[in-house]
Amino acid sequence: MAYEHILYAVQSGVARITLNRPDKLNSFTSAMHAELRAALDEIQADRNVRVLVLTGAGRGFCAGQDLSDPEVQFVDGQLPPDMGDIVERNYKPLILRLQNLRVPTIAAVNGVAAGAGASLALACDLVIATKSASFLQAFSKIGLIPDTGGTWFLPQRVGMARAMGLALLAEKLPAQKAADWGLIWSAIDDAEFVAAVDALAQQLAVAPTKALVRTRQAMHAAPGNTLEQQLSMEGGFMRELGRSPDYIEGVAAFMGKRAPRFTGN
Repeated sequence: MAYEHILYAVQSGVARITLNRPDKLNSFTSAMHAELRAALDEIQADRNVRVLVLTGAGRGFCAGQDLSDPEVQFVDGQLPPDMGDIVERNYKPLILRLQNLRVPTIAAVNGVAAGAGASLALACDLVIATKSASFLQAFSKIGLIPDTGGTWFLPQRVGMARAMGLALLAEKLPAQKAADWGLIWSAIDDAEFVAAVDALAQQLAVAPTKALVRTRQAMHAAPGNTLEQQLSMEGGFMRELGRSPDYIEGVAAFMGKRAPRFTGN
């Protein structure tokens, strides 16, 4: 597929999606949503891909919904478009695709991540950001609520008090503070950011892919499970993974005192 609003490339097991509307801070349009869904479907089907890096072109990661997109525009005095329908058609499928992707995901936040852009980053397994980056839940400024999973991700990551403050006050959260609060994995000096993203991507690209994804699934399920249910889930995943080629290779490498050669199976 030819992409106009994103860049997509795969090299050495690493798929990279770059939101590519830098003049609009990579804000969402319905066309960009469609391209993102198509790229994620490509990753899901390509067994050579072992990790996804999601980032933005230019000086920002993603500024959320582009309010100039015809899909959300309206004329004064007329009934606005159904925002719930837009969430159901665009944002919900995007987040669910990311959360259920067959490979681990990294959000490389290279600048402002606002509104749905902040939630998009939080939907990835690991979030690393430049120290000059920031996160902003701007919805209260226009009379909406955090969507794209924001009301789910924020309380789980930083607790109810901080989540409520971020959502109600719409204050910008610097990347370093986001890391200190546990919202993201790490904040990196801008000059070292590209190298750090590449190193992390390569580390995950040679890791036991299925085990990483099962770890994601178990951790996401935990808040809704009792301890007994979670122990049973862990047992089921251990039964599956304990007979996988990567586990057999991992044990052989450990016993042989050599680096493992995982295939992701």
